[in-house]
Amino acid sequence: MAKKSSKKSKKKKAKEIKALPSSREIEHILSEFVKTLGLEDEREQKEEARIAQELVYDAWEAPTRREAIALAKKALKIYPNCADAYCILAEEARSLEEALELYQKAVQAAERDLGEEIFKECEGMFWGMLSTRPYMRARAGLAECLWDMGRKEEAIGHFWDLLRLNPNDNQGIRYLLMPCLIELGRDKEAEKLFKRYKNEGSTFWQYSRALLDFRKCGNSPKTRESLRKALKRNPHVPGYLLGQKRLPPRLPEYYSLGDENEAIIYAVRNYEAWKVTPGALQWLESQQGMGI
Repeated sequence: MAKKSSKKSKKKKAKEIKALPSSREIEHILSEFVKTLGLEDEREQKEEARIAQELVYDAWEAPTRREAIALAKKALKIYPNCADAYCILAEEARSLEEALELYQKAVQAAERDLGEEIFKECEGMFWGMLSTRPYMRARAGLAECLWDMGRKEEAIGHFWDLLRLNPNDNQGIRYLLMPCLIELGRDKEAEKLFKRYKNEGSTFWQYSRALLDFRKCGNSPKTRESLRKALKRNPHVPGYLLGQKRLPPRLPEYYSLGDENEAIIYAVRNYEAWKVTPGALQWLESQQGMGI
């Protein structure tokens, strides 16, 4: 009887747990907190900029695409240098060409808003200030768009520059850059990136480590050990890379460590890197069910 009571209690507690806020919601909360402390810099003290950014926060949480677009356009009318508003419009664009133009406008707007000096004074800590985050989001969006359009060298240049501005990589740019480098055969740069984040142990990093080891060493003990570590992090990835599990039409918005959503995101972003590596997918399939 005691065990049954314990299970019921756990279920009740699980139901009471509220969903954690998204990173964008956290940023909004942080923005409000900073204002209460009077820590805003001059850019944040512009009334028009503040109102426009509030509209952006609303757009991020808007239930429909139409509402998000309307709020973004309203924000730009109030403050033309609202980079996040351009990013919202880019995310909802109907074509890559349209998205590219909007991301370029977003970067330009952020540069006008920030001024030149901040890029010298604050290099290395660009995510540490709320006022610079729209610029970082715009550059990241631009880089991804360029990659999707086949302008891969340009995209890689933007990714490296984002890591220069923010070495802590709060945005997870390294997870976007790594498969780009491997896909283009730039293995030395990929190793450089691994060394920069040598204490990284995520699913994204472990599977890419296994892939790069396979490119260098083939089916070696070292490569199998790397794959073993990756499988321990998330056993669902091979199924999606090998086409044994169907990918959803859209990427999941959220994931938990080790779950299927995380596996889906990795597979979508890294499939081409595995595909262009001769024998990699066949090797991965051969390792399934071998208890590694």
